[in-house]
Amino acid sequence: QVQLVESGGGLVQAGGSLRLSCAVSGITVSYNAINWYRQAPGKQRELVGSISSDGTTNYADSVKGRFTISRDNAENTVYLQMNSLKPEDTADYYCNAYLGSYLGATLDYWGKGTLVTVSS
Repeated sequence: QVQLVESGGGLVQAGGSLRLSCAVSGITVSYNAINWYRQAPGKQRELVGSISSDGTTNYADSVKGRFTISRDNAENTVYLQMNSLKPEDTADYYCNAYLGSYLGATLDYWGKGTLVTVSS
């Protein structure tokens, strides 16, 4: 069974940093793309960035240059390093693994999220 568990959220002042972790079980992160999403209060969930199986990363324009996604293959964990945080980065952060479809079922797995609050 695929499980993703986020941790590392909390309260931080604007300009500060946090590192979120996504511990993955049931699949191997080095063979699958892992995505980070966030959802701010009253807003739609948005893609923050991704790391592909070959290690290529992509980021939303709003976080480019401030956020970095990495992974530890031995720990089967993906990280989201967030620097120069802004109040508008306040959101629940989720990691996601979308594995496509199999026998009519969509294989789309989500963690429960971790809350990041950035104070001004």
